[in-house]
Amino acid sequence: MNVSPDMQPTAFEYSVEAYNTATESTNRMHDDEVAKTFGFRGGLVPGVDVWAYMTRPCVDRWGTDFLTGGTMSARLAAPVYDGEVVEARLDPDGTLTLSGPDGSVRASGSASLDDLPDVLTIEATPENSSSESPPAATQENLQTGTVLGTLRFTYRRSPASDYLRDIRETSSIYQSGSVCHPGFLARQANYVLSRHVQLGPWIHVSTTAHHRSLVNDGDQLEVRGLVTDEFERKGHRFVDLAVEITANGIPAWSAVHTAIWKPR
Repeated sequence: MNVSPDMQPTAFEYSVEAYNTATESTNRMHDDEVAKTFGFRGGLVPGVDVWAYMTRPCVDRWGTDFLTGGTMSARLAAPVYDGEVVEARLDPDGTLTLSGPDGSVRASGSASLDDLPDVLTIEATPENSSSESPPAATQENLQTGTVLGTLRFTYRRSPASDYLRDIRETSSIYQSGSVCHPGFLARQANYVLSRHVQLGPWIHVSTTAHHRSLVNDGDQLEVRGLVTDEFERKGHRFVDLAVEITANGIPAWSAVHTAIWKPR
């Protein structure tokens, strides 16, 4: 049921036990031993999953209106580790935070039902062949204006229900996978990068996403990506992506997606 934001005088809170879904990922930043060499306590829970946790109070407040016209921005400030109970909170003014069991803020941002910006048209390109290794990630291969290989696939209820289980999602809105979770779409923003270049250990930093329409079981999805910036800050090398996802040719989700592709 969609509820008018005018009827929401209080904050919405959601607690969940974080789970590291990526221990076998090619991104070894999710591996305990590798992450420790970068100064972390253990393998990082994927940033796109932390981002997914933060969508829950937005859906609790606005229902499917959020999935068809909501904006959410979140920046990951500190790691979330497997087994930690974290709390996502959406305040009445749209301020969004995710706190760890010690009370520290691990991520922050905002959410709203404001008017969405125009869709940025990104060129469709062939997807990298699964039989070919992508080139190594370099400043040259990630220079501004680089169009990433387009991902194409059919959204299916069955694997989506596995995704919902992994992120501990219980909202009835997603109906065991028939309606796509926005965190699943955010995960595709990672994939459109990692299938274009071969990365070492890397870190998702932030995502500002515009939800434009529902994605449903059986929809044909295209994920397009464009490098909008590549830069250095405090010894890290960052990449900014513009990402557009269409369902049956209709804009469904778009984002500015930022990652540290080469930690110092």
